[in-house]
Amino acid sequence: MCGIVAAVAQRDVAPLLIAGLKALEYRGYDSAGLAVLEGGQVRRVRAKGKVREMEALYLADPLPGSTGIAHTRWATHGVPNEVNAHPHMIGRVTIVHNGIIENYASLRTELQSKGYVFTSETDTEVMAALIEVNLSKGMKLREAVLATVRELEGAYAIAVISRDEPGRVVGARRGAPLLVGVGIGEHFLGSDAQALIQVTNKIIYLDDDDVVEITRENAKIYTLDGNAVERAMHESELSADAVERGEYRHYMQKEIFEQPRAVSDTLEARINAQGVLPNIFGVNGDELLAKVKGLHIIACGTSYHAGMVAKYWIEEYARLPVSVEVASEYRYREAVVPEGTLFIAISQSGETADTLAAMRESRRRGYLGTLAICNVPESSVVREADLKLMTRAGPEIGVASTKAFTTQLSALALLTLHLAKQRGLDTARYNDLCAQLLHMPRSIDDALKLEPQIIELAERFVHRHHALFLGRGAHYPVALEGSLKLKEISYIHAEAYPAGELKHGPLALVDEDMPVIAVAPNGPLLDKLKSNLQEVRARGGELIVFADTTAHIDGNATRGVILRIDAGGEFIAPAVFTVPLQLLAYHVAVLRGTDVDQPRNLAKSVTVE
Repeated sequence: MCGIVAAVAQRDVAPLLIAGLKALEYRGYDSAGLAVLEGGQVRRVRAKGKVREMEALYLADPLPGSTGIAHTRWATHGVPNEVNAHPHMIGRVTIVHNGIIENYASLRTELQSKGYVFTSETDTEVMAALIEVNLSKGMKLREAVLATVRELEGAYAIAVISRDEPGRVVGARRGAPLLVGVGIGEHFLGSDAQALIQVTNKIIYLDDDDVVEITRENAKIYTLDGNAVERAMHESELSADAVERGEYRHYMQKEIFEQPRAVSDTLEARINAQGVLPNIFGVNGDELLAKVKGLHIIACGTSYHAGMVAKYWIEEYARLPVSVEVASEYRYREAVVPEGTLFIAISQSGETADTLAAMRESRRRGYLGTLAICNVPESSVVREADLKLMTRAGPEIGVASTKAFTTQLSALALLTLHLAKQRGLDTARYNDLCAQLLHMPRSIDDALKLEPQIIELAERFVHRHHALFLGRGAHYPVALEGSLKLKEISYIHAEAYPAGELKHGPLALVDEDMPVIAVAPNGPLLDKLKSNLQEVRARGGELIVFADTTAHIDGNATRGVILRIDAGGEFIAPAVFTVPLQLLAYHVAVLRGTDVDQPRNLAKSVTVE
């Protein structure tokens, strides 16, 4: 969601801040701003819209300075406009903030009674006023920030400067990511390592309730009680090249085509022709997994759909009960946790607020343990889990997840096979499933070759306003994911249903203006699906069927468009069939002229509720 970049250096920091904000544009935002401090004076520029609008204002009247903070805002409190854009200033204090302060209204009322006048609708400005109050008591900036965050309820990552203390930025985090970049004679803060890879690959990840003070010389970290603490420094494996579009028109297209490599990387050194390798989930992972009697999978959005596929897999092959739940719903009900249940958190970023909070809540509920499936090694979800399996997708810049989904499925497939073997799956069947999984990168690569046909197909959707996706079994979540991608980036209303539910309501929507997209793998449910397709044709619906090459579906009988896909086997078919649905959503969005990589109203990493 929102992005933070801050710097204290021996050079002009404004160009560094702007470059950092551009690296964070994938997260989603609606306004941008920066402030620099030099000679006891703070200069600020803000603009609604993209970073380039703010940058143009800056270039028209440059703001040189060696200390600065910058921000991209995704609106929560107050509409997107310049007044509500960050940084916010009150008195000596200038601040940027990610997150939501839940008790800001009562704090604002109290501050107004003391004479403070607020110019924005944001909760952030309240923090600026509280810090100013504490500075007025004779505190230094770090002390004032510490005293302020002790009063806050909610989630935040902040970076603060005071015009009385040049060469110093104070940051703090609770429930929203913030990290420190370590340079030579300069230090940085960022909400994401990608904001800092242009200046350093040495990163310190802050824990919840850490407060950090950076100067040119060092970065000092304190706990909420004011005691100094050390946090480990890591060398980021990100590179500037990894977040370039290269030959592709959009990041989303690039990431769709990166899936064979991403899946291969996720499987590498974890499975071979003999099966899943030991201890891939961490030290003592095999021992803990041997005790599992059931699983609860918690996730949001695309990750939730991956968990739904895994439910079908694990229950069929490992014969273990699985429940899958949206994290924001799980948190606010008292789930029954049977003995021996493993909690699984799936998150691309590892900072998804609801998923992280759900995992923390799981500690109270008596689970056997926690397993994180994630793409970011130093994220909060990974650091706090008992077991972990990294997806190795690499940076995913497009807001609509693509390679995150297929790599999550790869990781969940490894988990499925591990549990299935432990629980006595027939050896021949186990070996066949392993062979399918090893073949998945090649099968996805073959599916990508359908792009020319899908480009032609996309033209049918340009003027449509609705679409219906159908799937059965493990392909119902695939249909859900296909509909999510179409609505996310093309703004076409799309829904997905289990195909057998057609007669229970959705069939009323079907007419000649409603394209119906069906996923048709070969398997025991194929004949049932064929009957569902005939129900659509009988009502005049336009059918588009993605069918396995081994599934005998007659195009003349369905009177629709059929695209043939070699799924590579029933086990890996959900991942393979997802790829053409991603391409369909992408090319429809391109034809409709939407912002593919940064769709309206959406954010990449949802770090607030």
